Amino acid sequence: MLSIAMVGLVALAAFRPGLLTARDPLLGVPSEMFRPPSGQHWFGTDELGRDLYTRVVYGAALSLKATLIALAVAFVVGGGLGSVAGFIGRWVEDLVMRVVDVLLAIPALFLSLALVTALGHGTAEIAVAVGVASVAGFARVMRAEVLRVRQAVYVEAAHSSGVRWYTVLGRHVLPNAAGPVIALAALDFGAAILAVSSLSFLGYGAPPPAPEWGAIISSGRNYLANAWWLSTLPGLTVTALTLAANRIARALDGEWGTQR
Repeated sequence: MLSIAMVGLVALAAFRPGLLTARDPLLGVPSEMFRPPSGQHWFGTDELGRDLYTRVVYGAALSLKATLIALAVAFVVGGGLGSVAGFIGRWVEDLVMRVVDVLLAIPALFLSLALVTALGHGTAEIAVAVGVASVAGFARVMRAEVLRVRQAVYVEAAHSSGVRWYTVLGRHVLPNAAGPVIALAALDFGAAILAVSSLSFLGYGAPPPAPEWGAIISSGRNYLANAWWLSTLPGLTVTALTLAANRIARALDGEWGTQR
């Protein structure tokens, strides 16, 4: 319940930030620079006098939307490749899985860096790069589930009844194979947040003064000696959201594992 509440709070911050703060994330007050956390400024203020809590709240929109786009790319492309490989088989499966093996041989962060360098800087580019780097894992899981479901009695009965292959795939195979892939998407949600924040931390995200989480953490590292909250509190926010997403994913995986 705490994990769901944390994810729900971040989702609220992403889509309705005005409900959580009335301040402007880009407006700085020079007389309030480097104020520590207090009742007036929950996360303190930064080097320009901007309220850090407000910037973290508004930064949820950029970071969370980039994460959702990345997961959508990985789910659709990876799930599609895995479904085709598992259902058709033969040389199609061999070809798809060799491509997947090549992707798995490259560390995800390095692959994301290479892709975002080719695509250019920006939140959307980061999202696509992280999504493509996660395609291989989704493809392998979907293929394994499709192979398992394809051998079920009700699928064989559908084939014997003369049902067309695309109907069997859409009505019987995919709905029964999607559970573990959805759990993987929930589990990969935390990893995608870290990947998006990491690329933003390295300067590949939206240009300043956009309040992206990784960029906020990166800008605060120059002032850690006298303003520890600038990087620590946004970093703890990313950590809490990642842990919450992983906890929900474990619960979903256990639920579908029990049903199987």
